[in-house]
Amino acid sequence: MADSRQVEVDGRELKLTNLDKVLYPQAGFTKGEVVDYYAKVAPAIVPHLAGRPLTLRRFPEGVDDLDAAFFEKRCPKHRPDWVKTTPVGASTGRIDFCVCGDRPTLVWMAQLAAIELHPSLSLGKDIERPTVLVFDLDPGPPADVVDCCRVALRLRELFDHFGVECLAKTSGSKGLQVYVPLNNRTSYEETKPFAKAIAQLLEKQTPDRVVSKMKKVDRRGKVFVDWSQNHQRKTTIAVYSLRARERPTVSTPVTWEEVSNAAQSGDGSDLVFESDAVLDRIERHGDLFAPVLELKQKVPDL
Repeated sequence: MADSRQVEVDGRELKLTNLDKVLYPQAGFTKGEVVDYYAKVAPAIVPHLAGRPLTLRRFPEGVDDLDAAFFEKRCPKHRPDWVKTTPVGASTGRIDFCVCGDRPTLVWMAQLAAIELHPSLSLGKDIERPTVLVFDLDPGPPADVVDCCRVALRLRELFDHFGVECLAKTSGSKGLQVYVPLNNRTSYEETKPFAKAIAQLLEKQTPDRVVSKMKKVDRRGKVFVDWSQNHQRKTTIAVYSLRARERPTVSTPVTWEEVSNAAQSGDGSDLVFESDAVLDRIERHGDLFAPVLELKQKVPDL
């Protein structure tokens, strides 16, 4: 692959540079391969990004150089004129976030070495209303993704009791995330305390395995059920986003059968997916996370 080239993506002209630069040193995965992955995964990921304020996590010198990496909320001024933005009020004033509603914008972001994409739980046009409720399950070693699977299954059982459906995806890092589609007129004033109450309930039931406190208490061997993501100013890693780990792992939707199998076998190795495997899964199963965009549900009444 040439180190730079001028390309046309769905009718938009883009200059791609430093394509041979290795962004994942341990895997030898280049910027060109990052761009190629996002170009191919666009049909699956773009619907989950469209209309949402998007925080970019950029790694211009690769995933190992954390000193050079940075989060970027304000959409770069040097963006093409066809890249859309959405204004969001912040403590520092208004911020114009990037919005990714098409493949050319996604490829442009990959050209910026925006390896990780972190969208809001809300649409920009209705920023105070989340479309989903999220639990981020983060294991404290020696706990691992298998322990997260067991907690996720308890969450699913709880929501089944309320007649509410939830879906799971890997974080692409160490943990698992459970999404409860809402897509109705709710607010963070409703979702955040509800998520906190559920996390506290799980901790009360099994204090030796679950922790819900935000403070850095001793989390060794426990799963931290992070309910705080349900906040207007927080963002969560996008489904199908690459992660800045040793290898090009991806935040990947998983079936409840896969979660259950890992919980029963004690082996979480089947829940680690790199970019090629994710594209294969989409080819076979389509977008397993599509219900997050469509399913209308109410926050259960506790």
